[in-house]
Amino acid sequence: MYDVGTRERALALVAQGRSLNSVSRETGISRAAIRSWQVRLQPRARPAAPEPGPPPDEQAYAYLLGLYLGDGCVSTHRRGGHYLRIACTASWPGLIDACEAALRAVSPTGRSYRVPARGYVSVVGYSPHWPRLFPQAGPGKKHERPIVLASWQQAIVDEHPWEFVRGLVHSDGCRVTNRTTRLVGGERKLYAYPRYFFTNHSADIIRLFTRTLDRVGVEWRRTNARTVSIARKASVALMDAHVGPKY
Repeated sequence: MYDVGTRERALALVAQGRSLNSVSRETGISRAAIRSWQVRLQPRARPAAPEPGPPPDEQAYAYLLGLYLGDGCVSTHRRGGHYLRIACTASWPGLIDACEAALRAVSPTGRSYRVPARGYVSVVGYSPHWPRLFPQAGPGKKHERPIVLASWQQAIVDEHPWEFVRGLVHSDGCRVTNRTTRLVGGERKLYAYPRYFFTNHSADIIRLFTRTLDRVGVEWRRTNARTVSIARKASVALMDAHVGPKY
């Protein structure tokens, strides 16, 4: 792409009566380019990349949104455009596969790749539109800035609440077996039961999680400012049916 000054200098040589061949040899610019500048001096503006519509797969988006709020970030490439990165623990290959499938379903390019690191794998997708699809992106840590869903994001979460919960748990949650003792007939016996935990430093993300749990009928309680516990049998059964442990 030649700038306007270069174009004007080439045309000035032609205006002196020189042939296109001689100007082309002197400047290194093709005759076709010089001839086109005689018709139009200004370069044509490149059309802007079309804005993507709503995420094509809203169910995948709800899951990916949960993963992003837990372990994701959006960064700017030095040449423009943006990367979405989701960090997944390397010991959970099923989670990595599910994350990559969701990212490809949501990405305007339909592409992704994996970057292995020590102890984790980043699932990465490139697109100029990630900040629009994830408006929570911004400088600094998530717990140091407000995290609020846009109205269209909230509508997707309301339509697919379990996918959103599943993404959050798969990023910053876990399913464990609690073991304790209980007196039974005067004897102390070991008692084990399943339990879910979700931990995040952002009060806003905790609020999004618990509000969605309320919506799907899961009982929860706070164990501290950063951790939510789900231990009641019926609620754990719901979580098992729709979320399940990482794998």
